[in-house]
Amino acid sequence: MSGAVVADAVGDGEPDGVHLIGVVGCGQMGAGIAEVCARAGFEVVVAETGPATVAAGRARIEASLDRALDRGKIVGHDRDQALDLISVTTDFDRLADRDLVIEAVAENEAHKLAVFARLDATVRRRDAILATNTSSIPVIRLATATSRPEHVIGMHFFNPVPVLRLVELVPSLATHPETEARATRFVTRALGKEVIRARDRAGFIVNALLIPYLLGATRMLESGMASVQDIDRGMVLGCAYPLGPLALADLIGLDTVKAIAESMYTEFKDPQHSPPPLLARMVEAGHLGRKTGRGFHSYG
Repeated sequence: MSGAVVADAVGDGEPDGVHLIGVVGCGQMGAGIAEVCARAGFEVVVAETGPATVAAGRARIEASLDRALDRGKIVGHDRDQALDLISVTTDFDRLADRDLVIEAVAENEAHKLAVFARLDATVRRRDAILATNTSSIPVIRLATATSRPEHVIGMHFFNPVPVLRLVELVPSLATHPETEARATRFVTRALGKEVIRARDRAGFIVNALLIPYLLGATRMLESGMASVQDIDRGMVLGCAYPLGPLALADLIGLDTVKAIAESMYTEFKDPQHSPPPLLARMVEAGHLGRKTGRGFHSYG
């Protein structure tokens, strides 16, 4: 399906037509977002910081598409077409003509604020949707870095993006209802994902429930109450969870878990949101989970 055909489905020819997609950041989440947009037929420009991150991002997308091909989720032509639709570049100005840009950089408020200020100065279409994939930072804080907060919205995808169908949409107090409607049409009709709506509070819905669970498992391990293996096996075999909490934290990234917890603690001052010392030490040691090969578990 071409980008033009997809755009017809969400209102081609209308002021809110979305044809050209931008993504800022090609890490785990940004690469997945770029992939699902390209697989839906959209032309995608992904902005990265340097040649090494461009190469790593491109390789991440290719590896994901190859896994989808091996599993029979796509055919060879679809893989090749998706790759052809994705450009990974260090040229931020290539985002200037985008109709929708999704920020997907690390969960660091200062970094994200800088990205939104730069997007505001770069993206020419004044009613372009500027979306953030933040896991926990209140959207209004990022929106106020721009001169167009009414066009900023939270569009929180879940990892792995090509597999998980959920997107949390988070309008801020400043988000215009039409921005929310356009974002909803794009996510549901063009990408075929399911939407839930959250108020603009740190953690939104999923992480507000999930992060205290992951931190509780970390505290259980830290206290010596049970081993990594028994904590995870207990939740998999006893509660039918697909992953135990410590393995799930490794999948998310321990740095991301810590950043979300800190954002939630800043907002709510609830002790259950405070990152345990063990989590902080692991992040300081660079043991971030699957992406570094070592977290609560080891990955060869």
